[in-house]
Amino acid sequence: MRVTYGVAAIVLAAGVLTACGSGDGPEKSVDAFLSGWRSGNLDAVGFVDPGGQKIPAADVVTQIKALSGELAATPPAVTRAGEPSVTKDIATSTVNVDWTLPGGAHWTYPTTVRLNKGDDDKWQVIWEPKIVQEKLTAGDEFALERETAGRASILDAAGKPIVEARPVVVVGIQPNEVVGMKQLVKDLDAAFKSVGVEVGLDDLPARAAAAKPDHFVDVVTLRKEAYNKITVRLHDLPGTRFREETRYLAPTREFARALLGTVDPVQKEDIDTNPGKFVVGDIIGHGGLQERYDDRLRGGTGQTVKIVRKSGEGAEKTTEEVAEVFSAEPKPGTPLKTTLDPKIQQAADSALRGSGKPAALVAIRVHDGTVAAVANTGDVNLAFTGSVPPGSTFKMVSALALLDKGAVTLDTKVDCPKNATVDGRTYKNSHDMALGSVPFRVDFARSCNTAFIGLAPKLGDDGLATTGRSLGLEGKWDLGVDAFSGKVSTGGSATERASASFGQGTTVVSPLAMAAATAGVARGQWQQPTILTDPAPAAKAAPGPELNAGSVEAVRTMMREVVTSGTGSQLKDVPGEPVYGKTGTAEYDNNPAHAHTWWVGWQGDIAFAVFVEKGDSTTTSSVPIAEKFLRGLR
Repeated sequence: MRVTYGVAAIVLAAGVLTACGSGDGPEKSVDAFLSGWRSGNLDAVGFVDPGGQKIPAADVVTQIKALSGELAATPPAVTRAGEPSVTKDIATSTVNVDWTLPGGAHWTYPTTVRLNKGDDDKWQVIWEPKIVQEKLTAGDEFALERETAGRASILDAAGKPIVEARPVVVVGIQPNEVVGMKQLVKDLDAAFKSVGVEVGLDDLPARAAAAKPDHFVDVVTLRKEAYNKITVRLHDLPGTRFREETRYLAPTREFARALLGTVDPVQKEDIDTNPGKFVVGDIIGHGGLQERYDDRLRGGTGQTVKIVRKSGEGAEKTTEEVAEVFSAEPKPGTPLKTTLDPKIQQAADSALRGSGKPAALVAIRVHDGTVAAVANTGDVNLAFTGSVPPGSTFKMVSALALLDKGAVTLDTKVDCPKNATVDGRTYKNSHDMALGSVPFRVDFARSCNTAFIGLAPKLGDDGLATTGRSLGLEGKWDLGVDAFSGKVSTGGSATERASASFGQGTTVVSPLAMAAATAGVARGQWQQPTILTDPAPAAKAAPGPELNAGSVEAVRTMMREVVTSGTGSQLKDVPGEPVYGKTGTAEYDNNPAHAHTWWVGWQGDIAFAVFVEKGDSTTTSSVPIAEKFLRGLR
């Protein structure tokens, strides 16, 4: 029966073997066959069956594809192992076959290719199914079974899981059971919003119309606790259907979401971008740490390759298992350990909730630089990767530089006029403030721009940059995740120096960079922020220099006075240890009324930065968020 199959199989017509001319050894025909096996073009190879009958190359291509079955889309790497052995007109060559299975596992084995030397001295491959794998016969094919490993968790600073399998309910509809699609969309929207879930439903009617009448059309996946609150409301709607599943989730939807990412079903784009790695139904990481460390967390997929034989048609079609030829057990994923503190993270998330504008908050432990919380209002990790002017929060750096240079003391009188003009450009203070000649500490506490503009020449060409670098800005950081360490203005025109003195000009930072700099002031020495401890960063930046004790203590004094008698006085009654900080607004266009808002500061061992995009006023945006965060820690 196998001989009959082979006769129906594969050979090359005379004259096709141009690559293997008279006198060529069998190795050239073997190599041409192996190349064609992988590429799907065997026109340069001649074939005969075991009985010596010629077989068209195209037939061999068709048979290889059929025999490969579920592995046909990813042909194996095939290499010749040494020189063929030749006995008269028969040659035998050992070939190594290496299949890369979905998920990355490798199945390797040797096989044998036999060749016959024809009357024209050309070597022809003796085609038979067992070339592909020794147990294959005509009509067989490979089938693949996959077993996914349990996904590992992302852990908090205490080693407890943050992200783990949690129950969810997939809410969907069955089109042919819906009574009034327009009303259903309206009712679903109201139900979801009642539990704080926003779902885009505009395309639901079109998706339902395109689906088969009795199919399940996904609408949204809800955490079980959210679903339980609206169960009756949803079940009363005609056409709704429900499917219980588990998903890898953090404690809440917003919990460090932009940092952590999400774990979801694989998308077509993922499959197309990673040929052979994923299949429909896989669960993978999207965004943040879940995507960056997906291979580590997902582990190795278990694979079993079987030879099967199919027979019959339609309802009579059957599949017989012939043999199991390869098996690899799934390899559990490896956890990822972070420095996040759930209580501090939840306080940060809660502080941003309802801000109404893009915002970020990042908190760092002063004593060791570990990141305790990373909160963002959206799915972009603005806390780590934002690149925006720091505004008046940078006066912390400017003041430290001026104190280091001996240009001022806490009580040096520095004029604070309503306006200041530099090379024809006029600067003003917020709310047209004018303090007159007052101690520098008052200029700082009240955030007088014009006072710092007047002191800008004393900073020199690189005074800001030097001090900024001592606080980690512009550093080469290794956190194991993308982060922007900032860029500090150096030199430039008189107007650039004036602008840079109060955090405008070309200076840009991320909230993380400012939180780390603030922690450096609180501690007296900067340390690179750390968010991952396993795997630990391979090239963590060295600690900064010890800050001048007198200068940094003066800055701390002024940052405390910001809270007790300055622009951060909303925080003076926050319970607990004393609060230190600095407010900031950073203009983003030519209208001084349009500004991003900031707060940087610390209480006890927690230093933090708050950024609100287009917040306009610190008193209504960044400072209230800071207060809510600190009160949430109690």
